Amino acid sequence: MQPVVHLAVGYLCYAAYTRWSRDEAPAELPALVAIFGAALPDLVDHPLHAAGVTPVGRTFMHSLVFALPVIAAVWLVMRRREREILGVAFAIGYLSHIATDVPWHLFWGDFHELGFLLWPITYMPAYSGVKPLGTVPVLGVEATTLWLEAVILVAGIALWRADDYPGTAPIRRLFGRS
Repeated sequence: MQPVVHLAVGYLCYAAYTRWSRDEAPAELPALVAIFGAALPDLVDHPLHAAGVTPVGRTFMHSLVFALPVIAAVWLVMRRREREILGVAFAIGYLSHIATDVPWHLFWGDFHELGFLLWPITYMPAYSGVKPLGTVPVLGVEATTLWLEAVILVAGIALWRADDYPGTAPIRRLFGRS
């Protein structure tokens, strides 16, 4: 999944949680924390791969071996600071990232590419990339997983807008647009 789509999924998942548990839209800081949690695996693993430190772009932070202790540590720190909702938001965002990196491999039978889930215990081959979905008959264009990701991205942005862009208040204040 494209990195920016992970942000949208993190927001969508956290917004669904707040509506289900509190019957309200996400608050400013927890929304930011959920989005940060959704971004974190790529923010760490992609630069490590680009620098030649790791063999592929899904290693440390994409692996449950490392992710679960990180999530637990953040949750415990936030709980001690009486900000447990931030730990929950981080966990939802982070786990949404890992969960949304799984489906394309399952649907296309590329099970070996799921090695990132338990890396370094399991081998992680290079990611095979965008998957084909079929041809759109009317247009004669091949549809790919990027098309579905675009729909998810638009849905995330639409909900974020409907919720009045939680997480942007400091930026809006900076530019005089409260």
